[in-house]
Amino acid sequence: MSSILKILLVEDDSDDVELLREAFADNKVSIEMDVIKDGGLVIDYISKCSSYPDIIILDFNLPRVHGRTLLKMFKSTAGFNSLPLVILTTSNAQSDIDYAYKEGADKFLIKPTTLKGINEVISTILALAKKSSH
Repeated sequence: MSSILKILLVEDDSDDVELLREAFADNKVSIEMDVIKDGGLVIDYISKCSSYPDIIILDFNLPRVHGRTLLKMFKSTAGFNSLPLVILTTSNAQSDIDYAYKEGADKFLIKPTTLKGINEVISTILALAKKSSH
């Protein structure tokens, strides 16, 4: 992994996108973040991708195409299937958690509501991204 963490964030909530950007900055992590706010646009991203991210952060509740479908798509697409993938969502439903792990997610995180929580999310993301880099 280079000194800049390349992230693909699939998230439709602009406030959550900004919160993550600020949290990485507060933790002194340099990032390049591609943001896709509509699940329907992920297929286009995958087909045009020439440089893979270090990690994928995926919300489940998205417009047009649900995150469950996108998780399966990422995990069945060459180049993306080996990337660490974190589900970051408001859902705490056991069925969503079970599904995520069954389909290959590396981590299932519920969106935090505290500064301590967001810093734990950042730490988890960094640990997974480092573990996967060669």
